[in-house]
Amino acid sequence: MAVPELLRELSRRAWEPALARAHRAAVSLDRPPAEALRLGRRGGRAAGPGRGCQPLSADARCPAGAAAEGGGGRAWRRLAAWMGRTSCPSGAAGRRSWRPSRRSFSAARLAALFPPLTGPGGPGPAEVSLGALPAELRAAVRALVGDLDFLFSALGLREESFAVGALSRVIASELASYAPARNRRRTATHKASVIFVDRTLDLAGAVGHHGDNLAEKILSVLPKLPGHKTDVMVNMVELRALRTTDETCSITAPGCLAQPNDPAARALWESFMNLKQKEAVMEARRHLVEAASRENLPIKMSMGRVTPEQLSSYIQLFRNNLKALENHCGLLQLVLATVQTLKHAQTSKWDNFLAFERLLLQTIGESEMPSVLNQLLPMIKSYNKRTKDDYTCEDFLVLLVYIYSVVGEIKCGKELDAAEKEVKKALVKAICDEPEPSPLLLKITGFDSSLKLSSQKATDAMDGIFRSLRDITRVRMHMKQFNSIHNPGSNTHQASYKPLLKQVVEEICNPDRPDPVDIEHMSSGLTDLLKTGFSMFMKVNRPHPGDHPLLIIFMVGGVTVSEVKMVKDLVATRKPGTQVKKQL
Repeated sequence: MAVPELLRELSRRAWEPALARAHRAAVSLDRPPAEALRLGRRGGRAAGPGRGCQPLSADARCPAGAAAEGGGGRAWRRLAAWMGRTSCPSGAAGRRSWRPSRRSFSAARLAALFPPLTGPGGPGPAEVSLGALPAELRAAVRALVGDLDFLFSALGLREESFAVGALSRVIASELASYAPARNRRRTATHKASVIFVDRTLDLAGAVGHHGDNLAEKILSVLPKLPGHKTDVMVNMVELRALRTTDETCSITAPGCLAQPNDPAARALWESFMNLKQKEAVMEARRHLVEAASRENLPIKMSMGRVTPEQLSSYIQLFRNNLKALENHCGLLQLVLATVQTLKHAQTSKWDNFLAFERLLLQTIGESEMPSVLNQLLPMIKSYNKRTKDDYTCEDFLVLLVYIYSVVGEIKCGKELDAAEKEVKKALVKAICDEPEPSPLLLKITGFDSSLKLSSQKATDAMDGIFRSLRDITRVRMHMKQFNSIHNPGSNTHQASYKPLLKQVVEEICNPDRPDPVDIEHMSSGLTDLLKTGFSMFMKVNRPHPGDHPLLIIFMVGGVTVSEVKMVKDLVATRKPGTQVKKQL
């Protein structure tokens, strides 16, 4: 069985016991399993309103699905306490909530797993252990190890674990020593390398505006679908016959990107992820024209550049044809997402961000950090002085993360302290002048309401943010090979950004196969320990991530669509014929 089909079968098998328990029952799900079930290809239809709410008798069953953490029966005890009726028959069963598809693999419940930042004088990567992590992060690591073992068991893998970064080292070590995984590796036949990489080693890749990818722009600018980590809300008003001018009227349910039962929509989403924006938009028009032709709709073809207005005019043809609307609803939602993204104000600033990031790369190579911050200072403007082309407070916080991640270790001193103080002061004033701070800004500053936001509280929050920014500059200080993601350029070449993930893949695909310097192999048994030890005294080849036909790269903290596209293009150049799957 091919890997994509096996993954889908694995997802189905994981849900079968839960579905058996839920037969003719009201079901309560929390966010991660609900997202996985909705995004899954085999998901059923929701019950109609008339059937969705029924009175439950005393002996009625009400399964509750939750991505609960913690072993030793703690999840069951929490559920029993929540039920408040100890006389009811109850039970708990552990299941993995994933959503695999042909070229992507979503694990929404791992969204909170993020490498912590180490403060000044903190432990090095080799000194961080599972016991030193916060309780919530420990539980997340154990859950990930269990999930990976479950997946590798289904694939019949005997993996070797590698790590780049402190938290990745902990995860790889736990997977290597996990008792069920050790038993599995004794009998598994398919060899694989698994390499974990800390996201914090390269936050510029997460916040930067690299590449020309429509899928990444859609995921970046459209609002998140409530309760979801990997999907967005698509405004469906254009498909509604009854129009309203009241912007607060939100009776129309939002659309989304996940269309597991629509082959045309799935193919279009693949195009969004793999093609450049211009090509992806043309592909959206092609799919829309073909759908309209099949429904005999009076579409008028026009050549040349595809515009959002043109796509909107094609969408209008489906609005009054209920059968055509139902047949192509998934495709229409993706095209609507395209239109709304292209018209979004943040999309128009995308190229400005990219140009400014390139300027910052050049400045970082030529100037010290205080000079970089001083260039940023005049651009920070209060709400009343900003135009639509100026950067918002959120934009500046994103740019600061980009700058501090790219620059790496910095020379501390009075000049840097003074420059940071001025930037903090300007940001605090801009934040306090916001008439309605956005939810993202409130979350970043640590407040749940604009009423609680004061100048002193904003100052305290900004001090904490800059402490974290200083921590970001130190994350690569222990590394020898991957200690920089900035190429300062030369007289003939501009300064550029060197993605850490690209450096890792290039090292793995290096035909000379040198011993990895910063890619650490985690020994899983006595044989590996002896092999690693003897390699220090005699010519013994140490384990290498490229030793096996299957390589799994797990970015701890998430990966962007542009990064996956970059890896795919790089592997196609270095090792033609190799397939790249996506972890989102």
